[in-house]
Amino acid sequence: MKNLYFLIFACFCTKFSFGQLVINELDADTPSTDTQEFIELKSDTPNFSLNGFVLVLFNGSTSGGDSSYFTLDLDGFTTDENGIFLIGGPEVSPVPDFLLSENTIQNGADAVAVYIGNSSDFPEGTVATTTNLLDALIHDTDDADDMGLMSLLGLTEQINEDENNNKTTESIQRNNDGTYTVTTPTPGALNDGSGIQFNGILISTANESYDEGDTVDIILTTETNVTTDITFDISITNGTFTTSDYSGSTIVTIPNGTNTATNTIQIIDDADDEGDEVMKITFGMIPSGFKRLNDNKELRIIDNDFVVSSWGTPLNPTYGNVTNTAPTDYYNSIEGLSDAALVQGIQDIIADPTVVRAHTYTDVIDILKMADQSPLNSNQVWLLYTEQQRAKLDFQSSGGSNVGKWNREHTYPRSRGDFNSIEADDIADGINIFTVTRPDSLRHANSDAHGLRATDGPENSSRGNQDYGEYSGPNGNQGSWQGDVARSIFFLTVRYNGLDVVNGNPDNNTVGQLGDLAILLDWHRNDPPDDFEMNRNNIIYTWQLNRNPFIDQPNLVEYIWGTNIGQPWSNTLSVQDNIKPEFTIYPNPAKDYITLITNGKQGRLEIFDTLGNILIAQPFYENTKIDLNLSTGVYITRIYYDQISETKRIVVE
Repeated sequence: MKNLYFLIFACFCTKFSFGQLVINELDADTPSTDTQEFIELKSDTPNFSLNGFVLVLFNGSTSGGDSSYFTLDLDGFTTDENGIFLIGGPEVSPVPDFLLSENTIQNGADAVAVYIGNSSDFPEGTVATTTNLLDALIHDTDDADDMGLMSLLGLTEQINEDENNNKTTESIQRNNDGTYTVTTPTPGALNDGSGIQFNGILISTANESYDEGDTVDIILTTETNVTTDITFDISITNGTFTTSDYSGSTIVTIPNGTNTATNTIQIIDDADDEGDEVMKITFGMIPSGFKRLNDNKELRIIDNDFVVSSWGTPLNPTYGNVTNTAPTDYYNSIEGLSDAALVQGIQDIIADPTVVRAHTYTDVIDILKMADQSPLNSNQVWLLYTEQQRAKLDFQSSGGSNVGKWNREHTYPRSRGDFNSIEADDIADGINIFTVTRPDSLRHANSDAHGLRATDGPENSSRGNQDYGEYSGPNGNQGSWQGDVARSIFFLTVRYNGLDVVNGNPDNNTVGQLGDLAILLDWHRNDPPDDFEMNRNNIIYTWQLNRNPFIDQPNLVEYIWGTNIGQPWSNTLSVQDNIKPEFTIYPNPAKDYITLITNGKQGRLEIFDTLGNILIAQPFYENTKIDLNLSTGVYITRIYYDQISETKRIVVE
């Protein structure tokens, strides 16, 4: 059939057909994130079937090689009463017949072309051709002419969308004689203003966000008064937001002689923590003579039944409220090991291919929604670096603006670790679908949740691939994330062969090396593991079946990179370092300072020499750092709280 189409066109049309189907208008560059860019096709006859045609976009850049980067098979579509078919971004009005993701159309020098064929004829990277070509437009925004692309498409002209120095609010429009004009965009309408004038219909609400229990007035407005009662059927369900979440009619009638009508929807306030949800207001069948000016309007429905955890945020940490879920014998195999044997012993646990699982990069989104859940609100995540909450719904799922969004941040920058994604990483297949992973499976570091955190979108971008120390977070941050990052880096360098953490700042293009070890050690010591981090460790363990040992046993860091290198590690001794569950002194042995970790206790700490002389005395509350300035030796620490005292021996090296 498609060959027959071509024979017909060959008989009646020139190589670049000005009848039948042409590119009528193009807006490749719009304000902000290109949410309003569009391509408009036009047929000579109304309601023309687009079966047998394909739209192809070509990249004219040096790297693009004048080859295809996007195709759209037009089978199943038809033009409207004016012969128009509109393809465009999510904010184009009227609503396109086919929606593009924002920022799909490149600015130039590039080309838009219509062929007889289908998308399978133009796999990505197909060089531009005149074979079966109906019409083509080469466009740019103040770029040099691409003579090679012109030759490939048989064209002699390249149109500059910025010829009036106003590229973001103008489009390239075809005139009736086949020439082009750059002027104000007219999506969905004939460029000369002729043809059927549709009555636009718009959905609006007073707010973009509502709480459970609120009422929502859904307002439908037409551009001109209707000449008879017009009824519109809308839908407001979306995902987990179902008919059980609201009451009210979704049929709206605009009375004759008016241009607006309002329906009120009651959001049901239940007692369930379903999480924040999205109501999507969507038109059903549109009556003849009307065009949707917008559609699929999304409203945030805030669930007021969110859960507050019994532990604090990293900014206000608590300790000891979250139970470590590691099996009691999890670290038994490294007892008494030191140096390289200790590192190997840890890797044998956390990278055991018979136990440990790898999941997809998309699965990580679901993992982070649980692991990085804010202790203050179960419907939000806690963001690394910026130390703030953000709604779980505000994940950056596409390109374009990342302001107000959160994303997955690799603590060991992806370019520094040479991690990469594969096609399967785009699928979220859940906790029960996994891949076997080994110490050499460095690609799996790309989706290892121990090395990924929820972060603010713009901050994720500005962090780049700098070493720590070069990057220390945004201005004004309190560093509550620093120990978490250090332990994440320590985990990754032991878990995967080919990753290392080094002193200083290696070249940012050096693969497999990240700095600065000295800074990360300080961060680890000054910001010890808290309940938030332990809960995170527990959740990731349920997915990957491995744990971050430097959260469970923070002293291990000293035996690999710090003050206890060369000494055999003992889990028994580590347990004895705890005065009782309410208190931990760390590190011990110590040098310049110790950190006293408490479970919400406050009181007074005193340090004595072996002769009973008080050398240090100071109050404490929860996580307290005590500077020592003591000579090498053994000292006695006494902790007073709730009319009780506890005694602990510490060693200063």
